[in-house]
Amino acid sequence: MHNEDEYNPAPIDTSHVVLPDAVNELTELLARNAHEVWAQTRLAEGWRWGPERNDDRKEHPCLVPYEELPEVEKDFDRVIAMQTIKTIVALGFRLVRADVE
Repeated sequence: MHNEDEYNPAPIDTSHVVLPDAVNELTELLARNAHEVWAQTRLAEGWRWGPERNDDRKEHPCLVPYEELPEVEKDFDRVIAMQTIKTIVALGFRLVRADVE
């Protein structure tokens, strides 16, 4: 049996990664896409929009276009996107925009 007290999350340290401002556009695109993937998966599983989350009825208030999400939800997606980008860089990969090289 799993003991919750034993779990100690250990994400890759990205505290040393500094990204250029131009990455903000990429972060927003990735955040939007993450929401679209999440929503597509939910809809395929039979979920639909509802005024509050209800797992039994498969309803969720965030099944709306990204632009209509509350800022707190967009911020969650942005944090995940930014941490993903920072993790890629921390692992030694380089982000280069194709039309710049």
